[in-house]
Amino acid sequence: MTGFQTLLYKEVLRFWKVAMQTITAPILTAMLYLLIFGHVLEDHVQVYPDVRYTSFLVPGLVMMSVLQNAFANSSSSLIQSKITGNLVFVLLPPLSHWELFGAYVLASVVRGLAVGAGVFIATSWAGSLTYHSPLWIILFALLGAAILGTMGLIAGIWAEKFDQLAAFQNFLIMPATFLSGVFYSIHSLPAFWQTVSHFNPFFYMIDGFRHGFFGQSDVDPSTSFIIVSVFFLLLAGFAIRLLKTGYKLRH
Repeated sequence: MTGFQTLLYKEVLRFWKVAMQTITAPILTAMLYLLIFGHVLEDHVQVYPDVRYTSFLVPGLVMMSVLQNAFANSSSSLIQSKITGNLVFVLLPPLSHWELFGAYVLASVVRGLAVGAGVFIATSWAGSLTYHSPLWIILFALLGAAILGTMGLIAGIWAEKFDQLAAFQNFLIMPATFLSGVFYSIHSLPAFWQTVSHFNPFFYMIDGFRHGFFGQSDVDPSTSFIIVSVFFLLLAGFAIRLLKTGYKLRH
């Protein structure tokens, strides 16, 4: 497992060396979202009974930060290695596809959780948060980070230049994240858009994560957990298959 440990250390060190950009900047962005949306909508939006809108917003911003930064870590690492030509130094050692997958995804989880923890610390003062079920909070944070780390890995394998990676992020990850209930409850949407939201796996990650704080959610957390777990297994299987065949990596 020396190769796995070395690659994991390299991936964690990669984002930690530029923490001002990879950790501090996303925290600042989340704080701006909170200040703007919380100030504008605090007295105009009621989501859950006895839950202020600002309090409702904080878990959504935390989870959004976890997801976006987990994706950014693995996807940017692979595309940079491809473009600079140093990917060969990762492929030459006798690392199995399982070790490659584990190192990239685990490093993405570390970054996602680090940013999420920072956002939580920086924004929790604005809302009166409760902790109804810490286990759900931990499970959905870990699964969400792992899923987006895996999606970033797939995107990094598929993309051959930064434009393609940007398209993947701007036309898939960003819309799915913003339309997943970060800033609203889907019960406030028309019936058609409520139905559409149920086909968005990001919705279940954020809804289940928020349930851990308030004990209230749009979908039963057990159902969300099952859907998110199955989605992760499907993505992980696909990513491992790509690594095993060397798709756009060894050919």
